[in-house]
Amino acid sequence: MSERRARRRVYLDWNATTPPLDEVVEAMARAAHDAWANPASVHEDGRRARAHVEAARARVADLAGADPRDVILTAGGTEANNLAVRSFLAPPAAAGEARRGEAGEAEERGGRPAAARSAGRGGALITSRLEHPSVTRVAEAHARAGGAVRWLAIDPRGAIDPDDLARALGEGDAALVALQAVNHETGVVQPIAEAIALASARGVPVHVDAVQAFGRVAVAALEGAATRSLAGHKIRGPKGIGALITRPRVAVEPILVGGAQERGVRPGTVDAVAAAGLAVAAAHARAGPARYARIAELRDRLEAALLAMDPGARVNGGGARAPHVTNVSFSRWAGAELVAALDLEGVSASSGSACSAGTVDPSPVIAAMHGEARARSAVRLSLGESTGEDDVALALAAFGRVLSRG
Repeated sequence: MSERRARRRVYLDWNATTPPLDEVVEAMARAAHDAWANPASVHEDGRRARAHVEAARARVADLAGADPRDVILTAGGTEANNLAVRSFLAPPAAAGEARRGEAGEAEERGGRPAAARSAGRGGALITSRLEHPSVTRVAEAHARAGGAVRWLAIDPRGAIDPDDLARALGEGDAALVALQAVNHETGVVQPIAEAIALASARGVPVHVDAVQAFGRVAVAALEGAATRSLAGHKIRGPKGIGALITRPRVAVEPILVGGAQERGVRPGTVDAVAAAGLAVAAAHARAGPARYARIAELRDRLEAALLAMDPGARVNGGGARAPHVTNVSFSRWAGAELVAALDLEGVSASSGSACSAGTVDPSPVIAAMHGEARARSAVRLSLGESTGEDDVALALAAFGRVLSRG
């Protein structure tokens, strides 16, 4: 066996996806055998599948400090973000057909009837270029359709400017503020509590993309948001399932029209097998912030060593950051080329959001912070709760071999 094939790989791309827990895989295997029926069916087989769906809803609610009746299961964070943002921007719908079945399903399942939303629809969207593509591209589509979008100023640390948010809110006619809690590329923690307070004073709802926050940092400050999104595979659960968590009596309009699943908001058969994995992952994520806090020392050591290897390198992001992420622009390498070289050395990293993989464009987040040149040389390293000192040592050795060739 060659040296390359024998070398243990080091996974430093936890922001792209997390390795599923063994307990998640086991729970899904059991559910695939026992809970294959349609969870909307009322017979015993359906009820067995439905139990996994409702367990996932309850565990997500517990993680988010919410009521299970305010958890809408989705296919992941992208769908949850789209569902929230498009809902607040759309006029009250042509969702009547979906709504007709909703009351009956809510009563049958012990759900909460949806309320009409009193504020927001049809006005401006306030957001930033720091957001995930599932928000920025909705904003761009809204602008192309003639809607108003107010892009917030970004400070050099990679955070939104609360004073600029106050200015944007002061222009009036805002439908929604859409912000992420933790940036997916830099790990910068955004001033969400301040943003919610500013928006609430104006009666404007806030959607928080909390995909990179749940299970990693404290999320109590996010509970004032109208809606929050979660993705199962970011908390060591399965891909293909996530959630939109709403405040009580916040109505959400469906993107798709179909059956009455998920109170008519998200039609389509819910995957009970994925739900079984999500339930385990969400329970595990409750203690996640304490586990991730211990990673900060490893991240700092990795970051400092990289800066020492390349005196021209610069860290992208400052101030309050999640403890497991560093994003560094190197002086003599394009980020995509460095990531490819590291892969051959057994290290998994990324040069931007996984959702933008395959494009030749530089990271829009780093470009918004520091310009395209620095964005093209950026590499994101994201550690996780199972990353150890030996992983960091192996990664630094790989960087040393690669950077010496630059």
